Amino acid sequence: MRPFSLRGARREKAEVRATFHRLLPHPPSPIPHSLLSVSHTTCSHSAADIAVSVRDLRVTLGGQAILRGVNLHLHRGQLVALIGPNGSGKTTLLRAMVGLQKPDSGDVRLFGESNLKKALPRVGYVPQRLALDRSFILSVREFLALRLRETQHWFWHRHRDTDDRLRAAMAELGAESLLDRPIAALSGGQLQRVLIVFALLKQPDLLLLDEPTAGVDSPGEQDFYETIAEVHRRHKLTVVLVSHDLSMVYRHASWVYALNGVVCCEGSPEHVMNADSLKEAYGLNVTPYHHHNHSHGPGGGHAQ
Repeated sequence: MRPFSLRGARREKAEVRATFHRLLPHPPSPIPHSLLSVSHTTCSHSAADIAVSVRDLRVTLGGQAILRGVNLHLHRGQLVALIGPNGSGKTTLLRAMVGLQKPDSGDVRLFGESNLKKALPRVGYVPQRLALDRSFILSVREFLALRLRETQHWFWHRHRDTDDRLRAAMAELGAESLLDRPIAALSGGQLQRVLIVFALLKQPDLLLLDEPTAGVDSPGEQDFYETIAEVHRRHKLTVVLVSHDLSMVYRHASWVYALNGVVCCEGSPEHVMNADSLKEAYGLNVTPYHHHNHSHGPGGGHAQ
């Protein structure tokens, strides 16, 4: 182990802040008014009920049209699942929602705000993967402290109130035992739990999860999704998650969007998870999802 020095610790802290700066959503540069070509019409639901509104969103990456006019409205308090094949634009859509991906055109509103800078403090975002330098010496406790305003000026000190808050947050995700582990030494599933805690510490109203079970061993996936569903219920959050696990989507989602560059279909899990809808989204014949009353997923539950 490297010898500890205050100078090295401060440098380490600065490096980690720079790394995790990418984890937090930041407002994009203002979209030119000329790009906002979609007129805003009155919706049948009250605007106060809408957590996320996306209108005619278009994104091109590397000369390829990834999003080709996506429209969706996410209602407060729902657990919304985004499904679709690899490359269908699910991650790009989440990144555009939090300003990490600038659109070619279209409009994103969070809680009715077109100015994302005002709305983003109410949002927690967990990316699909986060590469960590194995030389980072921060513990999970120290990493989580970066998220709290009251720790910014005494990073290397311990305060009981903050410790109690971090311990309770980790316990909710079943990860309290990880607090003193080096964050760079965590497994993929352990890191995902820590990142969700990191996102929840500011008590967001909207939580965006991009394939939250990436890196989680198959036997632990069901427990992981059950934990997310419990967090959704307990905190009365709006949760949007990208998932390929159709059994999870069927059990827990309030609403489902099937995406493949555009929204192919939307509705309740029962409505979306039929052969015609899945064929439209995935572009091939797949076995429709049939719910069973036992704990494991169906053989045809993962459309690829």
